[in-house]
Amino acid sequence: MDLILSLVVPIIVIVVLVAVFLSFVPLGLWISAVSAGVKVGIFSLVGMRLRRVRADKIIRPLIKAQKAGMDVNANQLESHLLSGGRVDNVVDALIAAHRANLDLSFERAAAIDLAGRNVFEAVRMSVTPKIIETPWISAVAIDGIEVKVIAKVTVRANLGRLVGGAGEETIIARVGEGIVTTVGSSQSHKSVLENPDLISRTVLAKGLDNGTAFEILSIDIADVDIGRNIGAHLQIQQAEADKQIAQAKAEERRATAIAKEQEMRAEVERMKAKVVEAEAEVPMAMADALRSGNLGVMDYYRMQNVQADTSMKNNIGSTDLTEVLRKKDDLPKDKQ
Repeated sequence: MDLILSLVVPIIVIVVLVAVFLSFVPLGLWISAVSAGVKVGIFSLVGMRLRRVRADKIIRPLIKAQKAGMDVNANQLESHLLSGGRVDNVVDALIAAHRANLDLSFERAAAIDLAGRNVFEAVRMSVTPKIIETPWISAVAIDGIEVKVIAKVTVRANLGRLVGGAGEETIIARVGEGIVTTVGSSQSHKSVLENPDLISRTVLAKGLDNGTAFEILSIDIADVDIGRNIGAHLQIQQAEADKQIAQAKAEERRATAIAKEQEMRAEVERMKAKVVEAEAEVPMAMADALRSGNLGVMDYYRMQNVQADTSMKNNIGSTDLTEVLRKKDDLPKDKQ
């Protein structure tokens, strides 16, 4: 029994030690690295384990880089992984750039990846240019006709400006601005329709890719269409506005005239009231004059005769002469 215990206990201890060793050392991964010619020590893998770094995310891209002839070490890959980068994507980009004879270092590729851009797609775009199609861009020529344009922009990624460079939205915005400026400086929309390549040449000469992550290779006009007559529409709106202004001024003058007329009528009514008031005082003044002896009876009669003559003349003046003549013609001759 003691002999069995003396044999079992060492075996258990050895098994436990091997299990602990294998839990810290990815032996299969180390064998793969050694067989691929990648120089990595056992203790380096243990250190990665202690630093909570997945060794497979370092060793497998390192094997790929070594097989492609890239000068990359495990410390660079581990540092990039700890910074939050995508190691495998960076290594793929380095291999693609190396195959395409592009000048791309590991530091630049890591910086592009940490900037949030897909460095592998950028390398592919450097080799195979990308076509960006703009939406309908509306511009107005000098003759007032709206011209709608769709452009296709062929761009190639500029690896030197990917960090800090503007994206596709800026390219589309600048191309749209160039199209609007070019069409807006054209005397007629017909010249734009006859020579659409004039737009592409003018816009391409402006250097729209400055400060962007791309290099513009060409700008091609895909479609041109005629829109509204903006000039005529603006003239109609201006005429309508002028009409409304004139109507407002006429209404203001009419209101002023009505106010003045009402004011004059009120003044006439006041004057009539004063006349009536004055006429009402005449009999009293005459009575006082008679009592005081300043006015005689004959004077009063003569005044009555003058008033009667004046009333008769007023009646005659207000009679329609045509009506009088017509009545006269209707009478018999012996009564005329």
